[in-house]
Amino acid sequence: MSDLITDRLILHPMTADEARRVVARAEGDGDRWAPGYPTDGDVESATDFLNHCAVTGNPQPFGAYEIRRRADGTVIGGLGFHGPPSADRTVTIGYGLVAAARGQGYATEALRELLRLAREYGISRVKGDADHDNIASQRVMAAAGMRLVGEDERVKYFEIVWPTALSVGGGTLPV
Repeated sequence: MSDLITDRLILHPMTADEARRVVARAEGDGDRWAPGYPTDGDVESATDFLNHCAVTGNPQPFGAYEIRRRADGTVIGGLGFHGPPSADRTVTIGYGLVAAARGQGYATEALRELLRLAREYGISRVKGDADHDNIASQRVMAAAGMRLVGEDERVKYFEIVWPTALSVGGGTLPV
C-alpha cells in the first residue's frame, strides 16, 4: 500500500515494524516524530493494528496511518480504521494530532482523504465519535462531511453514508 498524499500531508500506512516502534515509544533512526508523538491514543491504535496483523494479517488499506507533514516529513499524529469493514461495508475511524499541530486544519485534511479512500474501496458507511467536550473533533468530522447521528451521556456519534450504487440512465453503476 502506498502513501496517500494531500496538499500538506502524507498519510503513511503503518507497517508492523513501525507500529512496534510506536508501541515501544522508541523512535528509530531517521524517524521524525513531533514532540508529543506518539500519544497514548497512537500507542493504542498501533497495538490494535498489531493485534489485527497477528490474527488476520495486515488489514491495509483498513489499518493505521501516520500523519506526516509534507514540508518536512515530521509525524504529527495518526489516523486510521478500527479494523476491516463489517459485512455491511461499515468501518469506524479515529484520529489524533500532537498539540502543536492542532488548529491548523490538518485533521480535517487527513480525514477527508481517509473518507475518500474508504469510498474508493466500496465502503458504504464510516462512523466516528467524540467526547462531548471535544468540540474540535466534532468540528473536524462535520467539516469532513460526516453528520451527527446520535449521542449518549459520554460521546456524540457521527457518520457518513454513501449509496452502494448510483442509478444512471435507467441502469446502475457501482460507486
